[in-house]
Amino acid sequence: MWTAGTRLRRAKVGEASIRNQHGVLRAALTQAMRWGWVNTNVAAIARLSQPKTIPRGALEPEEVQRVIAAADSFDAAAGLALRLAAITGARRSELAALRWDDLRGDRLTIDSATDVIRNGSREDKKAPTLVDAATKTGNRRNVVLDPQTVDAVEALRKEREPFGPWMFAIGEHPANPDRIGAWWRRARDIAAIDSHWRLHDLRHWAATLAISNGHDIRTVGHRLGHANAAMTLHYAHPSEAVDRAVATTLAVALTDAPRSRRSPRPATRARPERKAAR
Repeated sequence: MWTAGTRLRRAKVGEASIRNQHGVLRAALTQAMRWGWVNTNVAAIARLSQPKTIPRGALEPEEVQRVIAAADSFDAAAGLALRLAAITGARRSELAALRWDDLRGDRLTIDSATDVIRNGSREDKKAPTLVDAATKTGNRRNVVLDPQTVDAVEALRKEREPFGPWMFAIGEHPANPDRIGAWWRRARDIAAIDSHWRLHDLRHWAATLAISNGHDIRTVGHRLGHANAAMTLHYAHPSEAVDRAVATTLAVALTDAPRSRRSPRPATRARPERKAAR
């Protein structure tokens, strides 16, 4: 197993995939032992090594601005999709399912997602079938948008609403989430953003920036559509700017804190000598 793991790492297979393969093999050999086919589960004996991992950080605000501007340069719908991903933390399947009437005033309702069935349709076996489904956690949430984002939605709405009810698709069918992913990759390349950043990292960016600026976890988790606050904390990454502020706070405490001085003990009165008992 150690040799196999090393060989997979050299082939650039991710740690999660290696652990999944190890888990499947271990379960299969456990069943083989129950049936008497093997005497020992070698996968259970083997231990995967723990390679050093680099913590995944968050995008910088300037990088997010650049990638949204790049998307807007080739398609206004692409720029709006990425801006909504950053402002609301919505998943790409939720963005694909947005309709014009989901926005009322400055409140956007996110209550559905577009699932992709890869087996195609009866007319075209290669074309995927798009299905309107519930969100990942099955909840409905209303999020507030800033005035600039509302204006961007309304501007695109005047131009494209006559062609269909969907924000990011023209016609009767919603947008394919893969299309929004393609918008991200194209904009990322134009903006010269590191290729390891994913569209999903805009959700992490939203959580990291909101929490580091003092917003409560429950509200941030509601915007992202998380079922519990623990998942929201998992999305928040360390920020160098915030870490620098923490270092300053601790240093100030060490510099300005008054030194504790021992106060002299109060003088004790001498106890009177006891008379000897007769």
